[in-house]
Amino acid sequence: MKILILGLNYAPEKVGVAVYTSGMAEALARSGHEVEVVVGQPYYPAWKVAEGYSRWLYKRSTENGVKILRCPLYVPARPSALRRVLHHMSFGLAALFPMLTRAIASRPDIVFTVAPALISAPVAAIAARLSGAKSWLHIQDFELEAAFATGLMSEQGLLPRLASWFERTTLSRFDVVSSISDPMCRKLAAKGVAAERIVQFRNWSDIDAVRPLETLSPYAEEWGVHSPHVLLYSGNIANKQGIEVLVDAARLLADRKDLTFVVCGDGPNRERLERLADGLPNLRFFPLQPKERLGELLGLASIHVLPQIAGAADLVLPSKLTNMLSSGRPIIATADPGTALAIEVEGCGVVTPPGDAEALAKAITNLMEDAALHHQCGQNARRRAEERWAKPSILRGFEAKLSALAGRHSHTVSGAGDVLP
Repeated sequence: MKILILGLNYAPEKVGVAVYTSGMAEALARSGHEVEVVVGQPYYPAWKVAEGYSRWLYKRSTENGVKILRCPLYVPARPSALRRVLHHMSFGLAALFPMLTRAIASRPDIVFTVAPALISAPVAAIAARLSGAKSWLHIQDFELEAAFATGLMSEQGLLPRLASWFERTTLSRFDVVSSISDPMCRKLAAKGVAAERIVQFRNWSDIDAVRPLETLSPYAEEWGVHSPHVLLYSGNIANKQGIEVLVDAARLLADRKDLTFVVCGDGPNRERLERLADGLPNLRFFPLQPKERLGELLGLASIHVLPQIAGAADLVLPSKLTNMLSSGRPIIATADPGTALAIEVEGCGVVTPPGDAEALAKAITNLMEDAALHHQCGQNARRRAEERWAKPSILRGFEAKLSALAGRHSHTVSGAGDVLP
């Protein structure tokens, strides 16, 4: 098949949506398909265009079998609601001409696009229409409702009404609309997407690269983290995580000499979080680490923590969860019962109310002191990663759905298990 992909985020970004968009594209290329992507310049999570790339110029390359066109875009140093809209609009506008010309020139079988950024999705829909291709929209994040939940946008007024109309209209323009969990797919149905057009396409864990460590992580010595227990948060530090609850929990457990809180990541909220944590000896910050050392990093944890603010746990399913499960460590998530995040963590750790530092501190203490519970949750986490999140089976299923949508079977589908990672 010929597949044209539009997506804001792509490798070499190390976290978030980029990991899955680039992993998907590279796997399809290895499986024998002709894959082109139109993406933004790398900037996330630092919100700064990476060294060696330009916010003003287009850049072409071929990486791991994928033809890549990187588009210039506006990247705000301090993203607000309006600046995020302008950021996404700049990408959509920059991608418009390349997408249309590539669609006409290469005549793809499938035009695939990823949200965020939903605002650029109409570009993919138009490209599919012009070339006669089938169209697929993949929702990683319900951006509008996440903006409401995090306070980036008010739910009242003309702008949110226009944004809701735009979302409904965009969802109706694609042959297939997918998302990453059962609750998020149900939300698509609630937004008017017909059941026959909805597909669940999960994110995955590289269960071979991330395995339960049987020995001490090298990071313990490198960072001087020698407490018996480590509560680890690793990933983007933004406002939709509700990560401030970690500071409050660390303050409540400051007398525990057997516990260190470790926050490893970057993002627009990091400086503020460090100011809030000033003076806490049991809370330490480190930058994002190389992808090649992800298994060692996650193995530093005796407990993982995955905070979300109230109202956001059904709008996104954090990509970091999959590798947390794969590491075979218990997880504490802050989420309301019945949400996508709570369902995925069930049996693999503890769910506490969002923003409740006392409940979080109690859950940490219980897992530290109940060795049997800690062991069982860790084993369940690894088993869940193997059963639900294994990369090869997820990508093989996805490839088969792409081929069915294109109206013919790929010549490599039957042997994809030998090619896909």
